[in-house]
Amino acid sequence: MSTGIGCRNLRVYAARRELLNVPELDVASGRTLAVLGPNGAGKSTLLRALGHVSSHRVSGEILLDGRPATRSQMRDAVVAVLQRPIMRRGTVAANVITGLRFRGMSHREARTRARPWIEALGLEPLVDRDARSLSIGEAQRVSITRALAVAPRVLLLDEPFSGLDSTTRADLLADLRAALTGQPTATILVTHDRHEALALAEDTALLIDGRIRQHGPTAEVLDRPGDPDTARLLGYTNLLPPTLTGGPHTVVARPEHTQLALHGVVESDDAWTVTGTLRRTVALGVATRVDVDTSAGPLTCLHPGDLLATELPAVGGEVRVRVRQARSLATSDLVAPGPFRSADGE
Repeated sequence: MSTGIGCRNLRVYAARRELLNVPELDVASGRTLAVLGPNGAGKSTLLRALGHVSSHRVSGEILLDGRPATRSQMRDAVVAVLQRPIMRRGTVAANVITGLRFRGMSHREARTRARPWIEALGLEPLVDRDARSLSIGEAQRVSITRALAVAPRVLLLDEPFSGLDSTTRADLLADLRAALTGQPTATILVTHDRHEALALAEDTALLIDGRIRQHGPTAEVLDRPGDPDTARLLGYTNLLPPTLTGGPHTVVARPEHTQLALHGVVESDDAWTVTGTLRRTVALGVATRVDVDTSAGPLTCLHPGDLLATELPAVGGEVRVRVRQARSLATSDLVAPGPFRSADGE
């Protein structure tokens, strides 16, 4: 019998509108699934439906360890961490043991049970602090520690890292990944950030318009988009159709693999070249974004560092864009550099 959480023919409706349609999904005990999707894709709707806490009309089966689960069974098995951490009055230590106390455990036993998780998530310096005085990053660390302390069969993470600065987020992701390793918990993270999926999850599902478009090992899914929508979600925002490339299929490229051919820079033959019109440049501090219009649509280039105005052509001028790496949407494979036609078809 399979262990973990899953669903069969799961559908969620708001009035007569279908919000979610997932024929089958399983997350085994000890594994983490990232559900990656844009805003409005249905990620949180899926999480609430799986936890049996949806306010919408739901049909289909929610499975716990391979068997249909009731709302009561899911309430006992599932713990959720939300985007905005909720702190009760009292110290950090008191907040961490809240879930254990709700389950009838004595104060002494709860503190003993929580101690390893406090250490694993780096909360020792904060245990005596007033929980309501914490930063949002510290409070989210408390929420995750509180969830892990009860040893849940299923852990649901509803974009818990979205409000954190990059350093805090990276540290917390690393600590959580280490804490989950070897634990018999089925974990589902919903996020719009592919870097969070890569940092935490062994498997990833791409959810768009309430349907799962791709599902598989994280490293494979994040680098092998199967259609234009999943390509954009995964950062392959530059779509190069056959009318632009002269090839048999549409290829996609990330902005960091797409740059202007600047005057005075020696070009190699390890990239394609596309002709277009410079629309705008935006200094981003660590990089410079350059937007170029072509006959088949816009391209975004990303150059490391700040480009000097003297290095760039005038807005409205003709430019050449070099695409150093691209993938075919037909096969999801990397496409070797070859001859592209210019935007005017020459």
